[in-house]
Amino acid sequence: MNVKKEIAFSPEALALVHKLLSRYPDGKQKSALLPILHLAQTEFDGWLSPEVMDYVACLLNIQPVEVYEVASFYSMFNLKPVGKCLIEVCRTGPCWLMGAEDVVKYIEKKLGIKDGQTTPDGMFTLKTVECLASCGTAPMMQIGETYHENLTPEKIDDILGNYEMLNERVTHWDKKHIKA
Repeated sequence: MNVKKEIAFSPEALALVHKLLSRYPDGKQKSALLPILHLAQTEFDGWLSPEVMDYVACLLNIQPVEVYEVASFYSMFNLKPVGKCLIEVCRTGPCWLMGAEDVVKYIEKKLGIKDGQTTPDGMFTLKTVECLASCGTAPMMQIGETYHENLTPEKIDDILGNYEMLNERVTHWDKKHIKA
């Protein structure tokens, strides 16, 4: 028997959605799409399934494709499940020139995964992303809200070791950062 889980925001999140929507005039609810997608990603296990994006479209009274376009454009949105610790390595020009490709290869080898994959234990996901705005300290990566800059293999070992030891502190986007 296949039981489908109903997609619905918690009462607290739904109240925040309504507060966000109240900022915009009638017919302009799509303007709240980015913060609502962040909220949805937090509410639904750190990623946006097609069903979640359809739910957001319904709340905003827009076409699902409008949500898919936005969610697939920004690297901050995950369109498949991610590990507890999402490692985002900048892949744009300055970071690449300063060794981001070597950083990615090192992490792939260390964790036994490729870009876009998650470790079998569900702890780490590696994702290359567009500019994270830290060009002067390249190569760099972001884990949660923390930037890790001027990366070397030794620094990467220390950083990942700390996240493994303190994994209960590693969380996806925290609701308190979405202000209404």
